[in-house]
Amino acid sequence: MAKKKSIFIGKRKEAVAKASIKKGSGKIKVNKIPVENLKPEMIKLMIKEPIIISGDLHKKADISVEVKGGGVIGQAEAVRQAIALALLDFGGKKYKKMFEDYDRHLLVKDSRRTEPHKPSRSSAGPRRHKQRSKR
Repeated sequence: MAKKKSIFIGKRKEAVAKASIKKGSGKIKVNKIPVENLKPEMIKLMIKEPIIISGDLHKKADISVEVKGGGVIGQAEAVRQAIALALLDFGGKKYKKMFEDYDRHLLVKDSRRTEPHKPSRSSAGPRRHKQRSKR
């Protein structure tokens, strides 16, 4: 079981989510907004995935998540990862296999990043060459 209060970090692209979990009655908030009130529906369902997988475990804990940076989908994936890590610590190792079987990225951070622009090239991208005339 979790100690008094634990903090877990989830990351996706530029988004960083910090989840704190403590014993409670099942309240889950993202940036001080209850999960049930989040819009659009797809984002709400993405965030609730680890909650649904863990069964009734979330009813014994209060989870508060602060997320910043990145876009909407990146933030949602960072939040779901932070919640999954918090629930894993709170509930024990038996949930690890359940999370990994569903989606490995619930527990493991995605290390992919965009490639930086290279010098003396066009500003259109990291591997783009300047346009050449054939005639």
